[in-house]
Amino acid sequence: MSAAAGRARQQIALLAICTVGFAWHGLTNAQAMATPALANVVQIDASGFKEVTQDWLTMRLTTTESGTDASTVQNQLKVAIESALVVARAQAKPGLLEVRTGQFSLYPRYGSNGKINGWQGSTELVLEGRDFARISSTAGKITSLTMGGVSFSLSREARQQLESEVQAQAIERFKARAAEVAKGFGFSGYTLREIGISSADSGGDIAARPRVMAMEAKAAMSDAPVPVEAGKSMVNVTVSGSIQLR
Repeated sequence: MSAAAGRARQQIALLAICTVGFAWHGLTNAQAMATPALANVVQIDASGFKEVTQDWLTMRLTTTESGTDASTVQNQLKVAIESALVVARAQAKPGLLEVRTGQFSLYPRYGSNGKINGWQGSTELVLEGRDFARISSTAGKITSLTMGGVSFSLSREARQQLESEVQAQAIERFKARAAEVAKGFGFSGYTLREIGISSADSGGDIAARPRVMAMEAKAAMSDAPVPVEAGKSMVNVTVSGSIQLR
């Protein structure tokens, strides 16, 4: 192929590339012109919240054993948890008092020479439910375990109901604020563009901790019910988004 023919082909290829580039640039400009710039769009948010008394009590009863023989320590823990289960199961009722075992651990202890010189283990029983009196009374009857911790929270059903109520409250507040903003700017109304909903809760077992420490001071538990008092939980729902004023 001659040099002249080669140069001709290069010029044709360059022209094709330029043509594609101009076409793409024109398409981009056309799309930009077809999409109007956003105007009269406002970002707003509104929140709803409600505080209720916690309706779910969780008690953790534990014991720790130690000795030189692993099998002996394990058997002591087994006897303690089985004895506690006999008492707890007799009082168990779905939703009111539910019983389950918690952690069970057994690990070696080492001396200054780095060799095993004994074994230590612990076991846990969890009592939980809505019937605070039944739970605390049952905990007081268990003598093979001692109090390990108490916490209050919302049951799943109570939390779902509360979140639904608070979400409805937040939505109504968002709508009222949107209407107020539209009116303030001299518009007759608005349309929704984007909406986001988020929720958060606070409370948990914070209110129970002072009483937990007082109960942990008891070395052994009597037949008397363990004193408990529920705290509060608050659910907060925020609705945020953008509106188009019209």
